[in-house]
Amino acid sequence: MASLVTIFGGSGFIGRNAVRALAKAGYRIRVAVRYPNLAHYLPPMGTVGQIQLMKCNVNDADQVARAMQGADAVVNLVGVLYSRGKQTFDALQAHAPGTIAMAAKAAGAKTFVQVSAIGADEDSESDYARTKAEGERAVREEFPAAAILRPSIVFGPEDAFFNKFASLARLLPFLPLIGGGQTKFQPVFVGDVADAIVTCVSDPATQGNTYELGGPGIYSFRDLMQFILRETGRSRPLLPVPFFLASLKAMFLQFLPTPPLTPDQVTLLKTDNVVSSGARTFKDLGIQPDSIEAIVPAYLYRFRPKGQFDEAVRERVTGSP
Repeated sequence: MASLVTIFGGSGFIGRNAVRALAKAGYRIRVAVRYPNLAHYLPPMGTVGQIQLMKCNVNDADQVARAMQGADAVVNLVGVLYSRGKQTFDALQAHAPGTIAMAAKAAGAKTFVQVSAIGADEDSESDYARTKAEGERAVREEFPAAAILRPSIVFGPEDAFFNKFASLARLLPFLPLIGGGQTKFQPVFVGDVADAIVTCVSDPATQGNTYELGGPGIYSFRDLMQFILRETGRSRPLLPVPFFLASLKAMFLQFLPTPPLTPDQVTLLKTDNVVSSGARTFKDLGIQPDSIEAIVPAYLYRFRPKGQFDEAVRERVTGSP
């Protein structure tokens, strides 16, 4: 019988791709989520009975322990992009990882994978980056052999970066360049992150290591906005917005139901989001990452003025004008 993997945060963007990759690799999967009724799309990713949904609040130690019963491996993907109500950075990214790691150790799990983020730093001015680092430390204290993955900005068909700015390009007369657009990113394909998770679950040699996951290219924020405009066939001026002005606007935008920008995100944009020198990377996991040029055009075409009927899209698909 295949090993059982309990995955927390499996209904999110990275999570659903990780569930699919683990199922394809033959693992049995228990997905611990707050609202199982909203994760109905996960079980069909595997064979009948391979993927089980379980209600779990990661802030409840008893529920976490129940989700861990019989698990050989544990993957924690829980995280948020902004704090709202009880779903705060401190609760989900600083405290929950320690709770999960403690339960994994008590349950006798052999493997633990913590998904963090490039830029995690306990001294960071950003609450997001600070709590990611605190979560890493809590995991290491409870489960020293855990493998930690730190991806850069993650892209894929359901991402919240390329899709968001492509959508804005349809609505706004310009695209904003926060801080002048000089911040560097190393976008990583969600499928490659999922493969890295599978590798860490299956290969004992990865345990105890930290890997920084970035794609093959490094781009400035301006580069990425120009790429989006080119792939969506739209012409928009790029307007530099100083950090202080972006922070001022974000103070109001953060109160929207789904805020497009928060003050903490502006703080994050002041630091490059790329793989650090000397870090373990995809190469150490035996994975060749995909570029944005190879993946993103296949899902941004819908933002073109004529969508799938655009001549550039037809030429790309059929190979002829």
